[in-house]
Amino acid sequence: MPDTNLHPAITLRLYTDRKCFGPGIAMLLRRVQTLHSLRSAAMDMNMAYSKAWTILREAEQGLGIKLLHSTTGGRNGGGAVLTEDGERLLEAYSSYEQELKEEGQRLFEKHLAAFAGAGPRKKAEEL
Repeated sequence: MPDTNLHPAITLRLYTDRKCFGPGIAMLLRRVQTLHSLRSAAMDMNMAYSKAWTILREAEQGLGIKLLHSTTGGRNGGGAVLTEDGERLLEAYSSYEQELKEEGQRLFEKHLAAFAGAGPRKKAEEL
């Protein structure tokens, strides 16, 4: 029997003339905050380091701000930290995303809750 646990799945993506920021880059930046390394963040997500750099550059170009400050390895080792703009954007994105999901859940309950446990065999008049 199919799963009848109907629920909304709301994701937030920001666009300019193309997609420039969404759940993937947000997750990457959160991992950079924790691991202090883009390479480690990419590895943690099972992502190629080159792909991480590519999506980071595309996001920075689309947004017109620098998101990450990185230093190359050497005697003191390398690392990465979010820029002030990167920190502010990630915080604002996370807050907006949370509020959007909460409002989406409220609207789902208002408009579609009757269908949440309906399953494929129930008829509309049974609801």
